[in-house]
Amino acid sequence: MGEKSRSRGWCGWIIVLIVLAVVVAAVVLTIKKKSNHSNEAAPVPGPPGAPVKKYGDALQIAMQFFDVQKSGELVDNKITWRGDSALKDGSEENLDLSKGMYDAGDHMKFGFPLAYTATMLSWAILEYGDQMDTVKQLEPAKDSLKWITDYLINAHPSANVLYVQVGDPESDHKCWERPEVMTEKRPLTQVNTSSPGTDVAAETAAAMASASLVFKKIDSKYSSTLLTHAKQLFTFADKYRGSYSESIPDVQTYYNSTGYGDELLWAASWLYHATKDQMYLQYVTEQNGKSYANWGSPTWFSWDNKLAGTQVLLSRIIFFDTKGLSDSSQSGIQMYRMTAEAVMCGLLSDSPTATSSRTDGGLIWVSEWNALQHPVASAFLAALYSDYMLTSRTAHLKCNSNSFSPADLRKFAQSQADYVLGSNPLEMSFLVGYGDKYPKYVHHRGASIPANAKTGCTDGFKWLNSTDPNPNVAIGGLVGGPFKNETYIDSRNNSMQGEPTTYNGALIVGLLSGLVTTSSAVQSFY
Repeated sequence: MGEKSRSRGWCGWIIVLIVLAVVVAAVVLTIKKKSNHSNEAAPVPGPPGAPVKKYGDALQIAMQFFDVQKSGELVDNKITWRGDSALKDGSEENLDLSKGMYDAGDHMKFGFPLAYTATMLSWAILEYGDQMDTVKQLEPAKDSLKWITDYLINAHPSANVLYVQVGDPESDHKCWERPEVMTEKRPLTQVNTSSPGTDVAAETAAAMASASLVFKKIDSKYSSTLLTHAKQLFTFADKYRGSYSESIPDVQTYYNSTGYGDELLWAASWLYHATKDQMYLQYVTEQNGKSYANWGSPTWFSWDNKLAGTQVLLSRIIFFDTKGLSDSSQSGIQMYRMTAEAVMCGLLSDSPTATSSRTDGGLIWVSEWNALQHPVASAFLAALYSDYMLTSRTAHLKCNSNSFSPADLRKFAQSQADYVLGSNPLEMSFLVGYGDKYPKYVHHRGASIPANAKTGCTDGFKWLNSTDPNPNVAIGGLVGGPFKNETYIDSRNNSMQGEPTTYNGALIVGLLSGLVTTSSAVQSFY
């Protein structure tokens, strides 16, 4: 009896110890989950490693959309169904505006989103050029960028004049024809001192400044020309303040600007990186920062709102280059970094401040029109911030009581890219030409009409309304994307979901370039 009691006693203690061990383990796991990672920073990545095949393949496809969209006399044309077009653009003012790129599935050249395309493509090259090069996409990226910046240089014939549009959107949209056979008048629209356009002029300054860094070691004369234009445009934008949407009411239907403060900060940030002139840093950290930066309030990055991009771009100064900065400048830049981290925390699904703006499949979803712009732009910023953290050996990002690692940000970026490439409830790719299932009825004039068809302005609408898939593939186009309920209607008349845009092309190229492989971040563009 005594032996049995002692036995039961020992068994009881063993059970108690096991329960205690389970409880302790659970507590430890909870703490680990809350902090996510150890206090040690991950190793700094080295040179670019082997490319990830799916991202490399997708990048090679996405890069081709710039060739699809090119205007002017094509050089080394790789798109068999495209030819020379819009060769007389600008001639009424004795300007050569034949280059540049068409905005989307139409034949308009809208300067505001086109300049943003150039800025984003420049940023992608500056950050990830070595990674692009692992899949031989660096040279095509630079060639496409120069095709746009050549146009932007010519669109800025004097210090306070910038041509911001070629074509009349109303008449353009009344036609369905190939760009090679256009005969309609293509009027020019400008901003100037009496009709200001701070937003578009500042975005063009950002494009020129960022591109000047891309070409600095390749063609110093061209780089210097770009920087001169950037400085002039920024001065013009800042001195003659006013929204181009108010000066040119017709643009409100297409690319309405909701404010110009973000573009001024964006342009000044790029000019600081391009010149290291403290004047531009003071501009963003002092009164203009207080007026326009909305510190502490995360926003969505897009062609219209550059604040989140500015916050990440300026954060890299804190990560890599504080030498010589005044205390006030450092304090101001820290405010941008704080807001950039609020943006990052909103993107991470396990963060206590995570946005609810997502589909059930995990895609960031903000707008019905061109739904993929925001998730792809957000993922690009997340990939950048992850790399800044890794390279600077910053172990954690704090989101209230939780902390997250650079790997968490990269996983988020990958999740958005993977959704675009087919890991979604529809099991389809939204990148035209990638995978076995992608949109076949893309809203794109040139892609929808056979290259040998003879059409005028209006008789081409039979191709818009045709039930046959597009005869030409708008290779690399990123379409608008799914509805919130993760449905997609593949119809040529569905421009809300099915129209690819040139600026979307720059965003997906940037994201894929960041994911194609890993390497340490570039610590200085200068």
